[in-house]
Amino acid sequence: MTKEEIKQTFNMRDILAKCGLPEPNRAGFIKCPFHKGDHDASLKIYDKDFHCFGCGANGDIFSFIQKFYGISFKDAFLMLGGEYEKKMSFKTSLSIYHANKEREMRDKNEVKLKEEHKLNNDLISLYRRFLSKSKPLSEAWCDCYNALQLELYHAEILEDRK
Repeated sequence: MTKEEIKQTFNMRDILAKCGLPEPNRAGFIKCPFHKGDHDASLKIYDKDFHCFGCGANGDIFSFIQKFYGISFKDAFLMLGGEYEKKMSFKTSLSIYHANKEREMRDKNEVKLKEEHKLNNDLISLYRRFLSKSKPLSEAWCDCYNALQLELYHAEILEDRK
């Protein structure tokens, strides 16, 4: 229900009954629940709103519920059966679209990086098998190979194999 539908559904007498307060007298007055020391009825109840001639409190059914229970408008609205419907605007749907596209791109990049890591690790294992079966290589070649492995490890392309 919207705010206007709630206002059409409930009047102040319904709200008094919900709060457990007594019916107003014939003139439409009750003792004000918002201030102490009210010996005579000073809160005038109208059909859709109220006014206290003692403390000055006034408002509609929502402000009465807010003051009586000490809650926010949102809580008073929900207490009276209101429902929040967040309608999607073009801007909102566009931002959701962009967020979904960004997530898809991140997922694709992650898959691509995993494939690259696997390929690099496969190449390195192939080189290791080749080296184990071949004759000894020069010291310069070994230094280059070790430097390459170190760079790949620092770039997080080569996994630590301990």
